[in-house]
Amino acid sequence: MHNLAEVAQLFDMRADFVHAHPYGSGHINDTYCAYYDQAGQRLRYIHQRLSTEAFKKPVELMENVGRVTEHALNQLLEEGNPEARRRTLTCVPSVKGTAHAIDSQGNCWRTYPFIERARTYDTIESEAQATEAARAFGEFQKLAATLPGEPLHETIPGFHNTKQRFEHLIAAIEADPHNRAKEVQKEIDWFMARQEEGSKVVDMLESGEIPLRVTHNDTKLNNVMLDDVTGEGICVIDLDTTMPGSAVYDFGDMVRTATSPAAEDEVDTAKITMRMPMFEALVKGYLASAGSFLTDKERSLLAFSGKLLTMECGTRFLCDYLKGDVYFKVHRDGHNLDRTRSQIALAESISTQMDAMEAMVAKYSI
Repeated sequence: MHNLAEVAQLFDMRADFVHAHPYGSGHINDTYCAYYDQAGQRLRYIHQRLSTEAFKKPVELMENVGRVTEHALNQLLEEGNPEARRRTLTCVPSVKGTAHAIDSQGNCWRTYPFIERARTYDTIESEAQATEAARAFGEFQKLAATLPGEPLHETIPGFHNTKQRFEHLIAAIEADPHNRAKEVQKEIDWFMARQEEGSKVVDMLESGEIPLRVTHNDTKLNNVMLDDVTGEGICVIDLDTTMPGSAVYDFGDMVRTATSPAAEDEVDTAKITMRMPMFEALVKGYLASAGSFLTDKERSLLAFSGKLLTMECGTRFLCDYLKGDVYFKVHRDGHNLDRTRSQIALAESISTQMDAMEAMVAKYSI
């Protein structure tokens, strides 16, 4: 437990700190729900210590978060949205006026007002939830699309650069420090046969065929808060990976994480499939909000994006397996290999349904 009373003094809270307790199920940052008294009214805030092990540039990261959230709030207020402060995270400024504060031990902190009457879900329980979450991510992109000024910092270089991910895999195959390559030649051959596909979006970004946008880059469905009463997607959270990218990366990762009924490390690949009803739910929600600003070229990539992000994740799992499981936490022998095979199975399922997926995108693009 950190000294939250000290942390409270680093921010312009304009209320008296009462107490705090650990909050949420995150595994990277340290998160606390803090209670404050403001003239007799009890208020809740989130204090969060950023992990500098996971995020090497916390100040640049918070500059990104501060710019995006301030712009989103201003947009919502200009639109006259009565729930503007509930529809976006907002940073409580530090006493120095920045979006972050550094404590006496050198820890980097941020503070958000607590968003009441809404929650996140670790697993999708319905197609309606998928639609609302996808709509919220599209709304996030829409609000950020008009962000003025210089591009955001690239706080994790090459995060969704699939072309580069394939290059890293090739380097791991050639180095083969644990003599594992011979065991996974089938998987290696599968990825190498699709290396050109892996470069598709990167090449289009570099050529200017599709625009560089502000993207979330971690669009798991548990990064959207849903209203307790209506189930509506209220607010996108966990903005640590918000930086320049492609809109199709965000949509593709939704497809990867939401459409299969099986776990990411499922051993029985027969259980892994891309469920078309869930894909339709994502397309319906996403295009309801993002459809107003996406280019025709970006729309044409939405069905493919699910396969692309699944392949990308698979290269990362296989690369880590070849390196000796040094990045992703493993809980059994061959865990990263199981993850690799699950991603291959999902990508294959997407491939067999690509025509139907493209038709679904066209249906909701009208």
